Amino acid sequence: MGRLLVIANRLPFSMTKRAGEFHFRPSAGGLAVGLSSLPESIERLWIGWPGMANEKLTAKDRGRVKKKLAAENCLPVFLSKKQIEQYYLGFCNETIWPLFHYFPTRTLWENRFWQVYKQVNHTFCRETLKVAKPGDRIWVHDYQLTLLPQLLREKLPDVEIGFFLHIPWPSYELFRLLPWREEILNGLLGSDLIGFHTYDYVRHFLSSVCRIVGIEHMLGKLHVHNRIVRVDAFPMGIAYDKYAQATDKPGVKSEVEKIKTKMGNRRMIISIDRLDYTKGIIERLEAFDLFLSENPQYRGQVTLIMVAVPSRTGVQDYQMLREKLEHLVGRVNGEHGSIGYVPVWYLYRFLAFDQIAALYNVADVALVTPLRDGMNLIAKEFVASKTDGTGVLILGEMTGAASELGEALIVNANNKQAIIEAIKEALEMPVSEQVERNRAMQQRLRRYDIARWSNDFIEAISEVKRVQNEFSVRKLSNDTKQEMKTRCAQASKRLFLLDYDGTLVGFHGKPAQAGPDAKVAALLERLAADKRNTVVVISGRDKQTLQNWLGALDVRLVAEHGAWIQQADGTWDHVDPMMATDWKREIKPILELYSDRTPGSFVEEKDFSLVWHFRRAAPELAYVRTQELRGAVLDLTTNLDIGVFEGSKILEVRQLGINKGRAAERWLAAEQWDFVTAAGDDYTDEEMFAVLAQEAYSIKVGIGISKARFNVDTVSELRTLLEELFGGQSVC
Repeated sequence: MGRLLVIANRLPFSMTKRAGEFHFRPSAGGLAVGLSSLPESIERLWIGWPGMANEKLTAKDRGRVKKKLAAENCLPVFLSKKQIEQYYLGFCNETIWPLFHYFPTRTLWENRFWQVYKQVNHTFCRETLKVAKPGDRIWVHDYQLTLLPQLLREKLPDVEIGFFLHIPWPSYELFRLLPWREEILNGLLGSDLIGFHTYDYVRHFLSSVCRIVGIEHMLGKLHVHNRIVRVDAFPMGIAYDKYAQATDKPGVKSEVEKIKTKMGNRRMIISIDRLDYTKGIIERLEAFDLFLSENPQYRGQVTLIMVAVPSRTGVQDYQMLREKLEHLVGRVNGEHGSIGYVPVWYLYRFLAFDQIAALYNVADVALVTPLRDGMNLIAKEFVASKTDGTGVLILGEMTGAASELGEALIVNANNKQAIIEAIKEALEMPVSEQVERNRAMQQRLRRYDIARWSNDFIEAISEVKRVQNEFSVRKLSNDTKQEMKTRCAQASKRLFLLDYDGTLVGFHGKPAQAGPDAKVAALLERLAADKRNTVVVISGRDKQTLQNWLGALDVRLVAEHGAWIQQADGTWDHVDPMMATDWKREIKPILELYSDRTPGSFVEEKDFSLVWHFRRAAPELAYVRTQELRGAVLDLTTNLDIGVFEGSKILEVRQLGINKGRAAERWLAAEQWDFVTAAGDDYTDEEMFAVLAQEAYSIKVGIGISKARFNVDTVSELRTLLEELFGGQSVC
């Protein structure tokens, strides 16, 4: 098994330089803890920025840093001051961060930031390529490196690549505001596995991919070019035992005693956050202010301990946020405080683990109400720390954690009155109810901890690759192509059964635009020129369209999936002269009604079928309408010999018993063929594949479950194959 290459914006170390010496302090972040819990058999290499600008490091310094970090299985990616300012502080934190957290008015759209963002992603790619080896797996993390998966895929097409986003993925309506939306989606789709904290984020991402890139999913799986990409939720856990057992640590016990000595018998509410406008800190403090105003009996009885960890101190927005917060703290304390009573304890600093664990331990209530948060591990750490089961978690519904911690008091962070009521309920909640709620959450957190999270994600990457390999086994190999050429050359009677749309030509927004180009016309003409070949185009198109497009060629035509078959003299016969068509009078108005309700869709009427096309309609609306329409038509056709079939951006209503398999059987039974090749791309071609003999070459264009023996990725690849069968000169 190869190594695991972990690529993140930062290395799991904080680097400082004192007296000419470099010092590294391990990060206590959840990701570092999660990866450390992976089996020892998995060798790891972490690639990321060491935290110091290039300009502060000489060439000799960089060599020393690289050597020291190599001993810790880390590879530094050095960035310049300009790159840090425009890539990290610029595009990452002034564009992606506010937009993905639903603050579009704070978002900057600077092309210069975007250009440097691309540049840095390329830098990470180059550094990774220097160390990547065959068999390695790559795990890319977070919004700073969204372009990296595709950059790596282009250079390492067979490597396993996973991507995990640690912040929310916004709804399509917000994401579409991003000028570089398509580039970011294509960058992420270079992954084999894309992970998010919650299914809401998964749903938003899939919607964005469908509407912007035009790729639909099936149960969270996307067909991207010649690969399957899985998109799924992996809610990040915590090091549960670390917090559950922290109470017994001497350092934590000491801190607990200090807090209790200062607080006395007062009830304690804790609020611990990085100082960021997405965390709802101001709104939370305003709610506490109103709580004390509306419930004066709690003055002197309850204290809010508010910890604001410094963040992006060089950014003006964050400086202004700090000033506003500190002004509000002063006002609340001045209005509600008294001698010996401070309503809000405000700490603007980093706290050591023992101090944080002590706060979790002594707190009666944890107030965790971000306006928007990817997961929020503070909420989980608080619950894990309550070993006696007491304590109440008040949790904002816009956190990822809210989907897991349903026993908490869930509130809308923008609803101050709801927060006030939750604080009062929490302070008055019976101990038995507190214990019942917390035990349920603790069991869940213990089962799905940080170790389970990292292991599940790594295993899922391998599972996706296994599925990809299953499909690749069916890919038409060079050996099979050579075998086909040999058999074709030796055969005296050869049959080609070829679908049209999606097989010989690609799809178009308007079906009428999908006429044969010069290359495909020449290809069919050359195939038909050899008297040993019989070429049959079996299509869902109506007979007049096929006649107009292909009638001049010496090929046989089948229209409407086998309802019409062209005879040798050019006339058309339909399979069943008694075939009914009166049902169309009742069904067509229904299809037209749904077409009117779905902009971009239209109804096509054929002799023996009706087709509702929705390729140009909004995908999500089309999906809803398709399900509604299918149900409506099925109800009306229950006692009729009519079927409803879904194809590529179509819903077709036609007579049962008409299919390409029956049409193909006519030619299969007519001669003793030495060589048979059939090609198609969707469900209508499966009946044709099913009637072929085992030795026939059945080929599906695209990936997916099929009765075909082989598959090729694209229309172009199938055309090339047909040309190669006769060397591009004369047939075979």
